[in-house]
Amino acid sequence: MTEYKAPQLSQAEIDEAFSDAYRALWNDDEQRRIDADIEKHRKADGLFQLPASAAGREVRVEQLSHDFVFGAHIFNFDQLGSDERNARYKELYGTLFNSATIAFYWKQLELEEGRPRFRAEYRDTAEFWNRCGDPQRQPHWRRPAVDPVVEFCLSKGIRLHGHTLVWGSNRWQIPDWLINKIPFDYLKKANLEHNPKDNTLLSEATGCAFEGMSAKEMEKALPEYTTLINTLTAKRIIEIAMRYGDKIDSWDVVNESAGDFGRGGMVPGSKLCKSWYGPMPGDYTFRGFKIAEGVFPPEAKLNINDYNLGEDYVRQVRSLRARGCKIDIMGAQMHLFDPQICRDIADGKSLVQSPREVRETIGRIGRAGLPIHLSEITITSPGGDRRGQVVQAEIARNLYRLWFSLEPMMGITWWNVVDGCGAPGEPAVSGLFTRDMEPKLSYFALDGLINREWRTNTVCTADADALAAFRGFRGRYRLSWAGADGCEESLICHLK
Repeated sequence: MTEYKAPQLSQAEIDEAFSDAYRALWNDDEQRRIDADIEKHRKADGLFQLPASAAGREVRVEQLSHDFVFGAHIFNFDQLGSDERNARYKELYGTLFNSATIAFYWKQLELEEGRPRFRAEYRDTAEFWNRCGDPQRQPHWRRPAVDPVVEFCLSKGIRLHGHTLVWGSNRWQIPDWLINKIPFDYLKKANLEHNPKDNTLLSEATGCAFEGMSAKEMEKALPEYTTLINTLTAKRIIEIAMRYGDKIDSWDVVNESAGDFGRGGMVPGSKLCKSWYGPMPGDYTFRGFKIAEGVFPPEAKLNINDYNLGEDYVRQVRSLRARGCKIDIMGAQMHLFDPQICRDIADGKSLVQSPREVRETIGRIGRAGLPIHLSEITITSPGGDRRGQVVQAEIARNLYRLWFSLEPMMGITWWNVVDGCGAPGEPAVSGLFTRDMEPKLSYFALDGLINREWRTNTVCTADADALAAFRGFRGRYRLSWAGADGCEESLICHLK
């Protein structure tokens, strides 16, 4: 494993990078409140029966893993341009991250109709990417074949999360070959309204082509497409469940649909939803969950995911559960994509993601009564210089501590681990590592929390009945002691 030497970072340098207004928001009282809530919500008292040989013995308590999810997407698997970079990237899963979000975006998973990219081909190998001069121009950039990633994660004991089964986005999800099955006149209208100078037919949203039409009128105008998108969406969920249902722990069943719900687009019994994105299966969030519930194993966690964290999202989740949908976890996205926002936060000019705003947001969506997965987070460095790195690291540290302290939270997933490896339009300096896989200050900030501050390693003494008691962060532990013959004995246990 690569050992990274943490750079010197003084409190004076942190203070210089932040305004008095920012420090006032994250003051000592706020930090004490966070510490108290972490102690209350993330730790537990354990009492474990050990073998008689442990009676009266000193017991070494070593935490092996966290119950809390500290994740990242693994979209750049074998794609970083050299074996050394790829190896350093893979090392993070199982050391810093205990969960990996795996790409199941329909557009790149099934580049050619009827040929989903489950198995790796040459274009998915490290050799291909090491020789690729401009990886971001490849259609499967950030979308590795699924099987090798699943096998790697299983070999490391990493929790797997699939993202995403159903989503309306034409840019990132709906395959080009499926969009092209919409009648030509509608595609042409959508294209011209979005970009009249572009001769291509595909646009980010085809919904504008159906303005003035009801969903029923769309069904009548698109009878073949209505049948096709409903059938293929269901087939896709079933096919993925049959192949990976017993391997992947949780799934974003439906992504970013609260907007369509809020606009009244989810009509029970309808064949087509008049989505902002374009034509989607009728009542697609409800149907997506019911199909998934029928084909995934009961132990698989079924998530809903959104960036829209307002009342529409809360009402949608309550409505779906009242209609009998199995929704286990509520995903919440938090992207600080714009470097200027992070600069304004540090300068005290913005209250975005302030302690009060975070608590209000989590409190609001927490009313739906589900655990919350902060499923996609981005914290951008406002510039690639030293001050930018300091700002990114300190904002990340404060936000992770706050998020970790909140009772409904069950996990946090960092989105782009490596600089310059995001999707087009995402910031180039939001990673924990540089493009050459050198650690940034933000990496050391998170490593210090996850692997040091929030890891319980202590000693206790077993009583005369060989009972060992300690308080620690929830997770798996190894308890070790010296038996009567001097040989070390141990027990693996779970503190819940």
